[in-house]
Amino acid sequence: MFGKKQEGIPVNSRTQGSSSTENTRILAIIAQDYLKDRKSRRRWGLFFKLLLLGYASALLVMYFSDSDQGVSATHTAVVEIDGIIGPGEVSASEINKSIKSAFEARSSRAVILMINSPGGTPVQAAMINEEVNRLKALYPDKPVYAAISDMCASGGFYIAVAADEIYAHPSSIVGSIGVLMNGFGFVETMKKLGIERRLLTAGKNKSMLDPFSPINFSQQNHAKKMLDDVHQQFIAAVKTGRGDRIGDDPDIFSGLFWSGEKAKQLGLVDEFGSAQFIAREIVGEKKMVDYTIRPKFIDAFAKELGASISNTFLKLNMSIQ
Repeated sequence: MFGKKQEGIPVNSRTQGSSSTENTRILAIIAQDYLKDRKSRRRWGLFFKLLLLGYASALLVMYFSDSDQGVSATHTAVVEIDGIIGPGEVSASEINKSIKSAFEARSSRAVILMINSPGGTPVQAAMINEEVNRLKALYPDKPVYAAISDMCASGGFYIAVAADEIYAHPSSIVGSIGVLMNGFGFVETMKKLGIERRLLTAGKNKSMLDPFSPINFSQQNHAKKMLDDVHQQFIAAVKTGRGDRIGDDPDIFSGLFWSGEKAKQLGLVDEFGSAQFIAREIVGEKKMVDYTIRPKFIDAFAKELGASISNTFLKLNMSIQ
């Protein structure tokens, strides 16, 4: 028994077979992972292709919807002036482009300025006023109306007086025909805190109205004269726009403001009514088309989409690494 030669697979052959099986199993796992990765990449590729297709479709839809504002049909053009008037906010540049488009539209029968503003810089307001008057001269058959909602004060009213007629709500706030320049004075506070002001200038009036220096009455008077000049320009625009409709109350140009009901009594407002009322009852074209230039939905969408795609790629790169 012990002398009989043992038959079967040698030990080294069994070891080689086991090793071969293990290698095959590892290769199978690697192949499976590779296929999973390829499937994942294909899915993400399909996702982004569909996303880009949707994005392109949205661009086309927005383009044609923006370019076709119903201008082929007669309508009442509307431009919204909402907020503080000034560069970067309700700027003359953007508003004037909007108003120009509204006037130039062949099918617009009238232009309504929908105003809800507490005022702003006199220069920006004056530029809008001047552009409205320029376009009125170019399009004499196209009337302009101002429709006041909550507030039309200071620079807002500066714009409104360029309209042929002004409409408001009895509870609207109207007026504030004046000019201001404000600031603070910290001289006494600095004395109490023991702070010394060290200011160097070239030009004796360069530090004019510096809040950390005592009042210079000569410079203060100069500023008041400048404000008075701008105020007179404002008053002239109101008188030109309102003509003999404006009352002779001396408080009208004092900077006071009133309710829409009182403003009508003073001749600052013609009638009560909204933009919809004007379009329907005065113009006779109840269809209203908004010509206001504002950030488009597609711009905001593109910005959000770009951020989303960037974040997604970042996550993918992190997972691949």
